[in-house]
Amino acid sequence: MTPTIQLRLRILKGAEIAVGPGKIELLEAIEATGSITSAAKAMGMSYRRAWLLVDTMNRCFGRPVVEAEAGGKRGGGARLSALGAEVKRRYRAAEAKAAKAGAADLAFVTRLLGR
Repeated sequence: MTPTIQLRLRILKGAEIAVGPGKIELLEAIEATGSITSAAKAMGMSYRRAWLLVDTMNRCFGRPVVEAEAGGKRGGGARLSALGAEVKRRYRAAEAKAAKAGAADLAFVTRLLGR
């Protein structure tokens, strides 16, 4: 079995995970689908779980990372706020920089695992 490297960054605010890989994936899914419901379905989670994750982020950041859009004939939707888009962008940038900075050390440790 070939080892793989997974770098998972989390930012905590007290005991809560303000942002981490799953929450960033959820933000990306909301951005792509325009809906918390559709994003949850795409990720294989319940609407309630997705809503709770969004609520945690909104509380941790002190202002919305996801904003609801008023419903009409087809119902409402959701979109990333400017803050949410910036959090997503900066998180992905930090993730890429961390992976690049640690690549040699992580590759060395991976080689020590053997076959």
